Amino acid sequence: MLDERSDDVGVGPHPLPWPEGPAYDEDLLRDGDRRNVVDRYRYWSVEAIVADLDETRHPFHVAIENLAHDFNIGSVVRTANAFNAASVHVVGRRRWNRRGAMVTDRYLHVAYDDDATSLAEWAHGEGLVLVGVDNLPGSVPLETTDLPRGCVLLFGQEGTGLSETARAACDLTVSVAQYGSTRSINVGAAAAVAMHAWIRRHVFDQSPDSR
Repeated sequence: MLDERSDDVGVGPHPLPWPEGPAYDEDLLRDGDRRNVVDRYRYWSVEAIVADLDETRHPFHVAIENLAHDFNIGSVVRTANAFNAASVHVVGRRRWNRRGAMVTDRYLHVAYDDDATSLAEWAHGEGLVLVGVDNLPGSVPLETTDLPRGCVLLFGQEGTGLSETARAACDLTVSVAQYGSTRSINVGAAAAVAMHAWIRRHVFDQSPDSR
């Protein structure tokens, strides 16, 4: 997997004359832009990209428990960036394995919560529904659930799933349908499925209440 420092990705120095405007970074124009960004953001500064993304962020948030320094957190963050989530919350330990994020956390708003209870208090204060994603007894199928527009999708640790505190804090818990022999799918994969389910409902569904 390539990271943003690789010379095998991106573009080289911009030919003269350089484009003008406050979004452009002179260092990138001079040296090249090897970051993992879409073409429209080539040579833009990080601050300019974040400001532009802020104009179109979706009203769902992503949270993941960080109780055992799970390396999957980076993958979840990268997917949250791809779907332009409003923010990502790391619940528990503040230090997390960023390798899988491939620097995409720079373009997101990352917040930290001591535990799932404090996350729930924040969510409810913002008028958001806390939705746990785990294949637990009592979970309802994600495939047939109308995900709330304003919500926080909460994921647990790989292997153990949502903690007991998180389960108690959730307003709703959904599960991803599975048909094979494994007990669960990777939390990074589950996060991608859940976020895409939100996108399908609230971005591609053209009903008036989803616009």
